Amino acid sequence: MKPAIRFSVLTVSDRCASGEREDLGGPAVIREMTERFDATCLFTEVVPDEPPRITKTLRSWLEDPEPQDLIWTTGGTGLAPRDVTPEATAPVIERRHDALLELARRRCYDITPMTYLSRGISGSTGQTLIINLPGSPRAVVEMIDALADVLPHAIETIRGDVIDNHPNRPRSVDDAKDDTPSR
Repeated sequence: MKPAIRFSVLTVSDRCASGEREDLGGPAVIREMTERFDATCLFTEVVPDEPPRITKTLRSWLEDPEPQDLIWTTGGTGLAPRDVTPEATAPVIERRHDALLELARRRCYDITPMTYLSRGISGSTGQTLIINLPGSPRAVVEMIDALADVLPHAIETIRGDVIDNHPNRPRSVDDAKDDTPSR
């Protein structure tokens, strides 16, 4: 049995951080992840659009001894001058994986052409995948839906559970153990 996906959500918004507006993006991520993947949320936080705060929070979560598979950020990915989430996330990511959000934007285009205005990035640090989402709850749901078929495999691969995708070879570490000849 595969372990449940463990994730955290960082909402980036000046207005939500000041209490001027209710955070709707973060709860939408949690709802989608728990309902769709039976995933477990470890941490949530709301911070203003300030790169040092964003970067510091991401790094502290990555250093936490509680292992997490995925960190979502929501908000701060647009074209406004204070939308700085991608820039604040970039120094935390060890290995960029731009294709994930390229796929999500492509799949969301027919629903919302504005999806291409989102500048979110994605990548991994250690065994944690980090993905920037827009702040709109609707966009959050659309983007998670667009990634739903590839996300579990991406997480399994980052965890090290998938050792090879070649059709004639074992797909996981457990499969490889089962195929080891006995002496």
